Amino acid sequence: VQLQASGGGLVQAGGSLRLSCAASGSIRSINDMGWYRQAPGKQRELVARITRGGSTNYVDSITGRFTISRDNAKNTVYLEMNSLKPEDTAVYYCNADVVGLRFESYYWGQGTLVTVSS
Repeated sequence: VQLQASGGGLVQAGGSLRLSCAASGSIRSINDMGWYRQAPGKQRELVARITRGGSTNYVDSITGRFTISRDNAKNTVYLEMNSLKPEDTAVYYCNADVVGLRFESYYWGQGTLVTVSS
């Protein structure tokens, strides 16, 4: 199983970006999917998670600005980021709880860099 993240880049404060993360491989189903981020010198933190049924939870610092969604048919999770701030600068990682052919496990994507300039 592989998770491929894309959509990061350089954007000015107040701008928007949309991240995507597609899972591929021997997948029966995917339970929770999520986005985490790691800023320079800081620990990786949860940004948002979404269940297979669409229930979501967000870290307080991005509530109202970011929206997580998923397409179960495409095994893909998205993160729509609006009103970006310089403090949102980080490497963003996707994560998924994947039920494979023989076992269930969590997988991480490779990370995509988001840089917000002031």
